Amino acid sequence: MTRPRLRATGLATAALVAAGLLATPTAASAVPAKPTPAPGKPKAAPGKPKPGKPCTPRYSPGAPSIGDPYFPDQGNGGYDVKHYDLDFSYDPATQVMDATATITAHATQNLDRFDLDFRGPEITSLTVDGKKSAFSRDGQELVVTPHGKLKAGKKFTVVVKYAGVPGPVTDPDGSIEGWIPTDDGAFVVGEPQGTPAWLPSNDTPTDKATFRFTAKVPEGLTAVGNGQLLSQRTRNGWTTFVWDSTEPMATYLATITIGTFEVTESVTPSGIPSYVAIDPRLVAGSANAVSQIPKMMEFFTGKFGPYPFASTGAIVDYAPQVGYALETQTKPIFSNTASVGTMAHEIAHQWYGNSVSPERWKDIWLNEGFATYGQWMYTEFNGGATVEATFNNSSNYGRAATSSFWQVLLADPGPMEMFSSIPYNRGAMTLHALRGKVGEEAFARILRRWAAIHRYSHAATADFVSLAERESGQDLTAFFDVWLFQKGKPTSW
Repeated sequence: MTRPRLRATGLATAALVAAGLLATPTAASAVPAKPTPAPGKPKAAPGKPKPGKPCTPRYSPGAPSIGDPYFPDQGNGGYDVKHYDLDFSYDPATQVMDATATITAHATQNLDRFDLDFRGPEITSLTVDGKKSAFSRDGQELVVTPHGKLKAGKKFTVVVKYAGVPGPVTDPDGSIEGWIPTDDGAFVVGEPQGTPAWLPSNDTPTDKATFRFTAKVPEGLTAVGNGQLLSQRTRNGWTTFVWDSTEPMATYLATITIGTFEVTESVTPSGIPSYVAIDPRLVAGSANAVSQIPKMMEFFTGKFGPYPFASTGAIVDYAPQVGYALETQTKPIFSNTASVGTMAHEIAHQWYGNSVSPERWKDIWLNEGFATYGQWMYTEFNGGATVEATFNNSSNYGRAATSSFWQVLLADPGPMEMFSSIPYNRGAMTLHALRGKVGEEAFARILRRWAAIHRYSHAATADFVSLAERESGQDLTAFFDVWLFQKGKPTSW
């Protein structure tokens, strides 16, 4: 995610509900016993259906969760989303959103029912492949029973129409996300579970899709989304913005933030279009950070490999109640003035966290540790403290061995600590220690290969350990054990 989005800890907790079991599939109709073949006739080949007696396919509900213990209701099984298309209007005066979400997906099993994640306003209609379909809501689960069954491999389209007031979601650590009203619009962020507040979706980092947003807002306001701006037109007091994100994106990285912005469009030295939108109150304080985006892009491309997306930019909005920044894909978003360090962190996330996303939320150090280490490297490159000095300072390895900072497993910090300083700082320290262990050349290969192998996909801690051993030619079991899988301050590795 971002900020370093060091979210506050010790705030109100949210109870985690254990994941529900899958419903037992409906039994297929009985198949008659196979008759004894006539003398002289060969038996049918084992495992092959008898001619004229095709097996009746089984249909069953898709799983209502992907089974992530941090957020047991998150994500769904049985299908793979390919594209989201959201067409909506939003009036900050009433905070009412009137929306039509069109979701294109492929069934990955024979489905007679499936779930979407949705915490948003009242649904007025729902169709699957143009046919009115039954649905029910249970917490964040939107349970859909299509008019006709969906065979594995079938492409299908779900259209959900809804209207009302979307709102924020509160996380276990007390921080908020989702659709957050501001004094001039809405600040829209989704990590780790906020996107279903305003968009029916398969809300898991492991199901990426392309996105298009068509946002209609009162004239004078700007709606800023992921990807590239396709069109903008004003008519009858309303302005419609169409944003297109053509590279696969996890739902938690989506945004369509609305407000009064000063907009700057430009192109980086390497030819990547940039769209920066800043609340007028924050222009002066964010100028230095925003001006360095092209420089950061060039620096990180040299370290991590080709930039993975077709556009870049930033959104700097005034939402002081939020208190963090987020690496929303192609345009990091800030809830207040953007600093150089935080901007570098969020730009680094475009490779690590966005293009390469975590398989499960316990792998969050792969997001935050990489982005924090990128921030440290850029600070050194930009004339600030060296990476070695940052590694050793009092916020990092200089902490006493008795500090609670060392008493959480980095590879599984839990939902209360996943956005504390532990995944950020200890994650970055792990990478710096690895750099010293395997040497500069192997470490540089590891950074670039990680971004290349898992581009537009997701990966887990075990995948990174395997890559590091492969690229370095070393057995790193003991190294990763002390840095990732044990509590306590590492003293040798």
